[in-house]
Amino acid sequence: MSDLTATTDIDSRLEGHRVELTGYCYRMLGSAFEAEDAVQDTLVRAWRNFDKFEGRSSLRSWLYRIATNVCLDMLNAGNKRARPVDLTGPTPLAQAALNPLPENTWLEPMPDGRILPSVADPAEAAVARESVRLAFVAALQHLPPKQRAVLILREVLAWKASEVAELLDTSVASVNSALQRARATLSDTESTAPDTANPLDDEQRKLLDRYVAAFEGYDMAALTALLHEDAVMTMPPFDLWLQGHDDITGFMLSIGASCAGSRLVATEANGTPAFAHYKPNPDGPGFVPWAVQVIDISDGAITAMHCFLDTPRWFPLFGLPDHLDDTA
Repeated sequence: MSDLTATTDIDSRLEGHRVELTGYCYRMLGSAFEAEDAVQDTLVRAWRNFDKFEGRSSLRSWLYRIATNVCLDMLNAGNKRARPVDLTGPTPLAQAALNPLPENTWLEPMPDGRILPSVADPAEAAVARESVRLAFVAALQHLPPKQRAVLILREVLAWKASEVAELLDTSVASVNSALQRARATLSDTESTAPDTANPLDDEQRKLLDRYVAAFEGYDMAALTALLHEDAVMTMPPFDLWLQGHDDITGFMLSIGASCAGSRLVATEANGTPAFAHYKPNPDGPGFVPWAVQVIDISDGAITAMHCFLDTPRWFPLFGLPDHLDDTA
């Protein structure tokens, strides 16, 4: 085998693990861009040291070991990302003010295609989707880094305790202890997971169709009928979050009134339905990016609208156009 062929073969073998490694690093770090950086660092380290890979473990296990060390190094800075709902209580509409916090404060959205590898087993696919929901990834941020790794490897990726112990250079007893502590912390912090099916069932599709019609028509009565009475709306990078359909629709008719006449384009993020939100272009024809909305659904109602407003970062990540014309 020529050197070029061998290099191409190594590149192909490493690249085949990119999506699942990105999902792992995203759960660990809570950041789309830090996860992709961590995976790139992992693959570069693996490529440079491939001649030292002796095959005593699988290539996949070796890559996860490298990725875990990269993530633990990145987490040594102590930063943990959050949603607005994790930092403060809801803001009454009368006191609503848009105060931005630094980018590294926030849990970030992630396109499904970058973190959810194709799997044949529906049960395995369901676990993977549940484990990238915003609420679950936010709950993971409450765990110390090594507990986070143990819980993801054991509960999400279904590794054996002995395999995790080998990866972390520790004992099976330590892994089991860390897993128990992690489970206890998550039971205290994790909110109720959305119940969105994959693929969406008929009722969920109809609910989202009605949501699009209400939002694009800026019909607050119709929107109110779709929102759970305790629904929340968040808007990172602003720390403000609103709870209850009255405050949400009141905000949309006041501070958010410039969103009237918007267009929504369907996408997927964090294992749930999502929309690219384009608002009317204030400087000319068409529509311009405004937010990526990640939607939570439970019990036939919309329970959360997580609106990520840093569109110069999010729209390229999701492969979304930077402009819609008037016929969209």
